[in-house]
Amino acid sequence: MGRYEKPGFWCSLNQAWRGLLHTWRTQGHMKFHCVAAIIVLCLAWWWGVSTYEALILLLAIGCVIGAEVMNTAVEIVVDMVQPNYDLLARQAKDVASGAVLVATIQAIAIGMIVFFPRLVSKIF
Repeated sequence: MGRYEKPGFWCSLNQAWRGLLHTWRTQGHMKFHCVAAIIVLCLAWWWGVSTYEALILLLAIGCVIGAEVMNTAVEIVVDMVQPNYDLLARQAKDVASGAVLVATIQAIAIGMIVFFPRLVSKIF
C-alpha cells in the first residue's frame, strides 16, 4: 500500500466541482433546489430586499444545497457498503434525507418571513 499524499489546492477544488457536477447530474432534487434558488434570488433583486435579508436568503440556499450534496454522499457510501436492501441502510438514507427536509423547511420559513410582507403589500 502506497503512502497517501494530500492533493494540492487546485486538485481539491477540481474534486469538489466533480462532486457538485455528479450531484447535479444524478439528483433531480438538486436541480429543483437550484432552480428554486435562482427564483428566490431574482425575487429578492426585484423586490429590493436589504443586504441583511439577502445574506440570510443566501445562507438558507447554501444550507439546502449543502444538505443535498451531503445526502448524495451518504447515499453513495451506503450503496457501496450495502448494495442489497437492509433496514439500517434504509434508515441511514432516510435520516440523511431528513436533514435535507429540515434545511428546506428552514429555507421556506426564511423566505416567507422575507417575502410575505412584500407580497401582502403588493396585493392590498
